[in-house]
Amino acid sequence: MRLTLFQPDIPQNVGAILRLAACLGTAVDLIEPCGFVVDDRRLRRAGMDYIDHVSWQRYESWGKYQQTKSPGRLILLSSKASISYVDFAFRSDDSLLLGQESAGVPELVRDVCDAAVTIPLSPGLRSLNVALAAAIVLAEALRQTQGLPRR
Repeated sequence: MRLTLFQPDIPQNVGAILRLAACLGTAVDLIEPCGFVVDDRRLRRAGMDYIDHVSWQRYESWGKYQQTKSPGRLILLSSKASISYVDFAFRSDDSLLLGQESAGVPELVRDVCDAAVTIPLSPGLRSLNVALAAAIVLAEALRQTQGLPRR
């Protein structure tokens, strides 16, 4: 299981996602360009010392990611998807793709995803913070695939 971040805008969210990944034993793929310098102090502050415990790979572009990405399905988390994440059957080699906080992913990225899932929200509300969405869906995906860390 991997978390894949497409050109993220907010360093604090990336830091929180790296911390989440470290705690749950999940690798992260970071597709650039980002809306900030990757060694941003805000990213480090949000990720605290957990960043040193996560396996993460940086890709300079979407094209480079596609050339060398891990095997398995690419599952988009999207407020526009019609399938709830709780109704989706995750696999242990899935990569969960998170789009930009400000814009999601472009159609050319959406078109190559194997599936898209959403988190149902109360009527009239449009989306969650990307780090919260990552935590919710990743926890369910790891639960389904028996990938949660054991005590």
